[in-house]
Amino acid sequence: MGFTSSPASAPRLASAKIVVAGGFGVGKTTMVSAVSEIPPVNTEAWMTQAARTVDPLTGGSGKVTTTVAMDFGRITLAEDLVLYLFGTPGQPRFWQMWDDLSRGASAAVVLVDTRRLDASFPAVDYFENDSDVPFAVAVNLFDGGQTHRLDEVRDALRLSPGVPLLACDARSRESVVRTLVAALRHTMGTAGPQRGGAAVR
Repeated sequence: MGFTSSPASAPRLASAKIVVAGGFGVGKTTMVSAVSEIPPVNTEAWMTQAARTVDPLTGGSGKVTTTVAMDFGRITLAEDLVLYLFGTPGQPRFWQMWDDLSRGASAAVVLVDTRRLDASFPAVDYFENDSDVPFAVAVNLFDGGQTHRLDEVRDALRLSPGVPLLACDARSRESVVRTLVAALRHTMGTAGPQRGGAAVR
């Protein structure tokens, strides 16, 4: 992560890269859009019947687009800390991009849909076994309600005890900010402030 120079009278500005990962349709684009202070960059493509063998159209979610590269947003978390958010594509055919999007990241958030927990296993496995980026897991509260206890979700995902697990409404700016702060605090607790950037209050 880089630092930008600033006048001596101003606080030193730090930036951190946060990856928002998860399976198809779990709410990553919504999460990035909910907090971005700039118009978010979304690389969405229409899902078609012609691509039904690789892009599932079932599930009753009403989703008609899919991220084919990444989502990008920015949020100023404090006067001395800016977060750059990178949402990963969820479709298996784009998973090879996860390495590039995770490079240089300070933390990651794996977003989970408890209605389709199986869609979350690849992202959890990636950050537990194939990446050195510290991560937290957030259960997206679809329809505003929590349908499973967090300890049940932890057991179902076989999460390591040290991985933070919390509930998050991806549509709510306040809820998403709490999740991002939790992910950064986890990074600072596991790797020290050199990786986590400025102190998170």
